[in-house]
Amino acid sequence: MIGVIGDGSREAEDQDGEGIQWLADAGGEVDGVIFARGIPPEELARRMGADPAAATGPISGTEIWGLDIEVYRPGDDGDGVIRVGETDGWSFAIEYGDSTGGELLTEIARGGVEVVHFRPMPDQPPALLDYARDGAVLCGFGLGEERWRWGQEPDLLVPELVAANVLEADGVTRCAPGAVPYPSAWQRTLGVVGRRFGLRLPRAVLGELRLPAYVVRGRPGLELP
Repeated sequence: MIGVIGDGSREAEDQDGEGIQWLADAGGEVDGVIFARGIPPEELARRMGADPAAATGPISGTEIWGLDIEVYRPGDDGDGVIRVGETDGWSFAIEYGDSTGGELLTEIARGGVEVVHFRPMPDQPPALLDYARDGAVLCGFGLGEERWRWGQEPDLLVPELVAANVLEADGVTRCAPGAVPYPSAWQRTLGVVGRRFGLRLPRAVLGELRLPAYVVRGRPGLELP
């Protein structure tokens, strides 16, 4: 049974609710989060390289750390595991280890599917955000480096980033640190993305919320100790 969170009746909330701004502090707990609109969670797992018939039983975000996942394996693929669910009309995948979300982004987004991908990148900053639709990356940037953008429509989110005091009116200059004391610039950027696309994810997905898991790369051990 795929975990379904929310009923689609609320707009994405800010840092005081359960939007996605809290992901700014999730580095080290998760290697990526993918949201996909237009496909169910099982299809998201399949497009990321999983066997859709090979889901584990529901597993929590704390139990996942008890699995035998080798992030780096010399001369071979590391292990990539995802936990999947659905929230407010978006399927999502929480990525662990050497996952496939970044390299398969356009494949996940084919056929009119919308995809938002966040990677915390704590060891190689900046954190990265990409938005793809219908097989193409439309815009992307690093958190804290929003002036350097890529994709077919790199300026797609600039008006919202300006309104949120992330960028100055020229769409290039970053607002001075401390100009807006709270939330942080990273949280403001994630808030922009969450509101624009209606994204909401409870913190419990990294804790006790139980979701099915899939292998997307390598050969991890999925038996709990």
